[in-house]
Amino acid sequence: MSCSCNEEHVNPLIPEIVVIAEMRADTQDVTTFRVTKPGGGKPFEHMPGQCAMISVPPLGEAIFSITSSPTQKDFIEFSVKRCGEVTEYLHSLEVGSEIGVRGPYGNNFPVDDVLKGKDLLFIGGGIGLAPIRSVINYVMDNRENYGKVDILYGSRTPGDLVQSEDIFENWPSRPDTKVHLTVDHETEGWDGHVGFVPNYIKEIGFSTDKVALICGPPIMIKYSLQTLLEIGFKKEQIYTTLELKMKCGVGKCGRCNIGDKYVCKDGPVFRCDEIDELPDEY
Repeated sequence: MSCSCNEEHVNPLIPEIVVIAEMRADTQDVTTFRVTKPGGGKPFEHMPGQCAMISVPPLGEAIFSITSSPTQKDFIEFSVKRCGEVTEYLHSLEVGSEIGVRGPYGNNFPVDDVLKGKDLLFIGGGIGLAPIRSVINYVMDNRENYGKVDILYGSRTPGDLVQSEDIFENWPSRPDTKVHLTVDHETEGWDGHVGFVPNYIKEIGFSTDKVALICGPPIMIKYSLQTLLEIGFKKEQIYTTLELKMKCGVGKCGRCNIGDKYVCKDGPVFRCDEIDELPDEY
């Protein structure tokens, strides 16, 4: 009988120390953090749509979508909006600072089966571009495996659009890829589309022979889903994320429990017909 007493056992609740390798200011209140292990390299592997906990003792920790694609082998990225104690502290740090990270948690968008070979429609609002950016870049790095791609992204103002290099340069330059940008209100210097995301979906009139992935403020998701259904999409063709109330990340604390589901384990990615089976409490 072999002894396993010297085997390394990893506690999923203990953060790993990582170093901030780069900080990129996307907007006045959103910064993208690139992190690596102290000696270099990614702290863990992940799939598009998964998330992780960032901890800053003694203030606490918060969960964030992993913004970078798994195809990036040297680092992972998080786009963080300043909106509380933990995020305020993160924004005050500098390159070279150490923080804690644990993960990845949750399921992922079905990039290697359901989405493969399909035309795709990505719909994002505000900081909601973060979770689907990981999927978009995964698709771009494996472009031959997917059909045509449409990316519709909106924010309140031009100054609130995140990942400007991707949305203005990288993605539009890729084959069979179109980027549709909109802002809520007319702004001096903005000559692009003006209007809310759900209305823009209807205005463009996308064909329904594709899979849609949505992420953004809850109200945007609600009305975008309604619009997609109105123009002929079925709920089985639409995926979204429910990143709410998560605390432990491993289904132990019960904070993210909805009916018989735990968002941190059974989500955060859900097909929209699956959401119909959940209680209205979310």
